[in-house]
Amino acid sequence: MKMLRVEKKESIAIIHLDRPACLNAVNTQMLLELRQQFADLQSDKEIHGVLLTGAEGHFSAGVDLQEIRHFTPLEAISFAEKGQQLCSLIEKFPRPVLAVVSGYALGAGLEIALSCDYILADTTAQFGFRELCYGVLPAFGGTQRLPRLVGKSRAKEILFTGQMIAAEEALRIGLVNQIFPQKTLQDDVLVQLQKICSSGLLALQMAKEVIDTGYEVNLSAACKMERDAFAVCFSTEDQKEGMSAFIEKRKPSFLGK
Repeated sequence: MKMLRVEKKESIAIIHLDRPACLNAVNTQMLLELRQQFADLQSDKEIHGVLLTGAEGHFSAGVDLQEIRHFTPLEAISFAEKGQQLCSLIEKFPRPVLAVVSGYALGAGLEIALSCDYILADTTAQFGFRELCYGVLPAFGGTQRLPRLVGKSRAKEILFTGQMIAAEEALRIGLVNQIFPQKTLQDDVLVQLQKICSSGLLALQMAKEVIDTGYEVNLSAACKMERDAFAVCFSTEDQKEGMSAFIEKRKPSFLGK
């Protein structure tokens, strides 16, 4: 991996976008490495959650214009498809994936963050889409995921104006879930994800899937999906352990089975 740095802390994988000389700009090689990394982590049963962040004070300043500026339309399609495939892979990853943002999360970087389960930031974070200023538009799903998160009219404002959204404003409009002090961001988020992953892993996986899939269908169909997932839980060892531990007033020991 040339564009990423990966570390593991207990059951959590931390992926750092690692092109600090260009503020972790996204290029084809980074997309391919991220896709391979998430595919590898999906088969690693010891990993219960993922933090996705950037090296040296920034998440990502967006797409690498030096690479794409002379693309033909066919090359642009191929690049956009690689980005969309990566974001879909992150979105459908069976365990929690949290974006951890310091500094810039712009353009393609913001699109990758939006594909995570949610975004956590520090006080230095700035978000935005500058693509229209370059004569193009977001291509990794940003025009679709952003309206679903902050509403259509707010998304249009962000995209049309290219304005930078500071951390507090991002929190207010629902783009970011929480803000932490810059010095403690990584530690605070790691503790939060470890707490999330201490729950029943199978139930956590099904909850993520039901929320994401149910969001795209009508309420009646979504509630039936929830019902069925609830029933499946009763075939797991985790359900038996979790309820027994509560009744016996002890800490559960989940095995993901």
